[in-house]
Amino acid sequence: MQKGLMIFLMVFYASIHAQNIKTKRGIVSLEGIHVAKISSKSGEYTFMDLKETPIFTVKFVDKSIVDSVRDSYIRLNRVYNQEKILDLDYVSPSAFSGDEKSAVYTCIKSLKIIDERGINIKNLDELFKNSPKRKLDNKTKEAYITRSKIDKLNITVNNVGEILSNGVPVGYFTNLPVSFGSEDTITDKSFIDIEIYDAKSKFIGKYITTTKQLKTAGGKTFTLYREMSGRASILKFPTYKAIAERMAILDPNFIKIKEKVEVGEIVKDGVEK
Repeated sequence: MQKGLMIFLMVFYASIHAQNIKTKRGIVSLEGIHVAKISSKSGEYTFMDLKETPIFTVKFVDKSIVDSVRDSYIRLNRVYNQEKILDLDYVSPSAFSGDEKSAVYTCIKSLKIIDERGINIKNLDELFKNSPKRKLDNKTKEAYITRSKIDKLNITVNNVGEILSNGVPVGYFTNLPVSFGSEDTITDKSFIDIEIYDAKSKFIGKYITTTKQLKTAGGKTFTLYREMSGRASILKFPTYKAIAERMAILDPNFIKIKEKVEVGEIVKDGVEK
């Protein structure tokens, strides 16, 4: 009973001290006072003062890094000084909040560039001067490292199933369909696995179309794509390029990566290292 009372008091205290933030008909209100205006176009939110002078924009970015790992953040840009653009983490008042509510909530609660007096230009400029580091979890960091390795390999697949890295032939696919195209996604289920060989015709591994799994010659397995819900869904079926890229990560001897990739190489300004 004592524990329940403590929880009730904590919720009650939070409700008393919580700021009343509302957005209605393009007007942002804080504790019942109009503090800013907001408009949206093509997923970009423009924040204006009460005289409708544009001050800054917020755009939501949601991208696939590699496989089923995605990264979501906001891109903040000043209208009056566009020398620098910030990629920042955002916060939402609830799990069901839309982009507009999340943008307003982040600007007030997290970034503190809107307060009871309106848009705080001083805090906005200070934010660009000393931008906070993004906080990436380990899974997202590892995904960026993998993506950096893949990008360095610059893998392509030509129209006869040959795999190239930076323009140099490094392997090839076998058991390809008659209507094969290098940018095609693999949608057909077949009992004949699509096999991968290196440039010296050494067996590297195979893609099992019935399970959407890659299996290396050494016995490693990996499911390339899984359906997921959220801001955007990923491809249910991989391309031949995606298969070659993941096989290169699963088997480092397939395509050599010359440079050692560190976490710091894949993060930009504003991202936690």
